[in-house]
Amino acid sequence: MGSFAYISVGERPLVADVRTLSNQFMRLDVSEPSWVLACTVARSSLYERVRERQYNDPHLLVLKDTVQHGGSKKVAMGDDGVLRIQGLICVPNVDGLHELILEEAHSFRQ
Repeated sequence: MGSFAYISVGERPLVADVRTLSNQFMRLDVSEPSWVLACTVARSSLYERVRERQYNDPHLLVLKDTVQHGGSKKVAMGDDGVLRIQGLICVPNVDGLHELILEEAHSFRQ
């Protein structure tokens, strides 16, 4: 969201509320002038842990540097900063994340 400069003073509290919701993973859709559709966007805490820990794995740091300098076509970094190889999330081998993912996957199969 941009600046409040072009928003009337009376509408600024509403815009601030919309910005707050947006920062809390709420998506708003105003497709009709008389109503607003709101939905939450849920993300796994495991996903966030993987994203944060990618910076702790020395191999992935080298890969990220390669991607940022345009040296790889199979590896990409998404808008969310997550490193992916051919669309699959790169899970760093730190803090037992591999084991945690395997445990989570096996718990859903039961």
